[in-house]
Amino acid sequence: MASIKTFINDDFLLENKYAQELYHTYAKDQPIIDYHNHLPPNEISDDRVFGNMTKVWINGDHYKWRAMRTLGIKEKFITGDGSDKEKFMHWAKTVPYTMRNPLYHWTHLELARYFDIYDLLNENSAEKIYAETAEKLGSQAYSCQNLLRKANVEVVCTTEDPTDSLEHHQAIAKKDLDFKVSTAFRPDKAIFISHDGYNDYIDALAKASGQEINTYGELCEALENRIAYFDKNGCKLCDHGLDKMYFESYTESEILAIFAKKRSGKELTGEETSKFQSAILLFLSETYHNYGWVQQFHLGALRNNNARMHRLLGPDTGWDSIGDFPQAEKLSAFLNTLDSKDKLVKTIIYNLNPADNEVMASMIGNFNDGSIKGKVQFGSGWWFLDQKDGMTKQMNALSNMGLISCFIGMLTDSRSFLSFPRHEYFRRVLCNLFGAEIQNGQLPNDMEWVGKIIQDISYHNAKEYFNF
Repeated sequence: MASIKTFINDDFLLENKYAQELYHTYAKDQPIIDYHNHLPPNEISDDRVFGNMTKVWINGDHYKWRAMRTLGIKEKFITGDGSDKEKFMHWAKTVPYTMRNPLYHWTHLELARYFDIYDLLNENSAEKIYAETAEKLGSQAYSCQNLLRKANVEVVCTTEDPTDSLEHHQAIAKKDLDFKVSTAFRPDKAIFISHDGYNDYIDALAKASGQEINTYGELCEALENRIAYFDKNGCKLCDHGLDKMYFESYTESEILAIFAKKRSGKELTGEETSKFQSAILLFLSETYHNYGWVQQFHLGALRNNNARMHRLLGPDTGWDSIGDFPQAEKLSAFLNTLDSKDKLVKTIIYNLNPADNEVMASMIGNFNDGSIKGKVQFGSGWWFLDQKDGMTKQMNALSNMGLISCFIGMLTDSRSFLSFPRHEYFRRVLCNLFGAEIQNGQLPNDMEWVGKIIQDISYHNAKEYFNF
């Protein structure tokens, strides 16, 4: 049976001796700080035992789902009523066709790192691998918490809506775990006033905050109430998933009228929507400043492109892509407005369109004011860009326009407990970038100093940045 050891070996992605030394000596054993993901905290609290690979590996993974659909796999065996084993078998059938997609590397890294399986996954090996992994995943040694320990995870930061009770985080806080679990505040549903179901969401937010929300002022009070609640429960981060940054001129009376109009059930104009979203984002960011939080903005996704499948399966099921939104002018105005009030907190900007890499990498330099090391960050390549080419382009842009030595490194942005080898993947790519330039004479052969930079990017910068 073919073995992945022919390529997933000790020196995978490390193309010379300098890259190899940087990875093995300085990066490999660093703990993982995963400061943004979508892991379900109830499963961490309950220490779920999954039982088989479909439950832990395929369910919820729209990367895999897109690949399977492209190969012609029926939805029954992706998100439908096919059995767990049938879904795994169809994924195994798909894997050999994912060569040169990052799924091929991730799949085999995860089999190797968690299960010590070095067979190539395909139709011929699927039965054996399913049985072997099911036996392990049925044991407590492969529970959620132990999967995190196997990956050397020090901090996990999940993502929750303002209406969340945080009961699972509270339960986790009472456990004597050897790793930290925190949360990030994600108020997108309160921002997107034009979305269907907005008024129903505001009603849910009112219930969670224990107050009525009939006016814009009451909406702000409710959001600040929830920010205070999250902060009390250890939250120090927020996150926003936006197509682009919103920034329009508005008056207070306009925003009051726009919110009242929406609550009365009337349709808003595009201009009204933009003004409201600008106002609420600025309010939120100023409030984050009051609490000393870190704010994150994931920009550039074009979501729910396939209306038919969105109706059938809902959001986050694999129908999103890279958007080509204008970014620079509004982002600059937004950050400048906060900075002019001295209310710009630590900020991470993630970019999904690689055409905008240099825009983002140069933008952060406008607002790094010397008060904090790496105060405004160009976040790691994410979603469609969290692969070798995407991460390399992001790091090259950051290196050319700023200081990669201040970079806070990788995150998984994942719903899977088996996704943490993405940190290893990133660290190997990082070490190979530096190793290549040491070999060709563009960087000095000073392994102690370069190794320090590698350790900072892999671990220390994030630990310092988030005060974990």
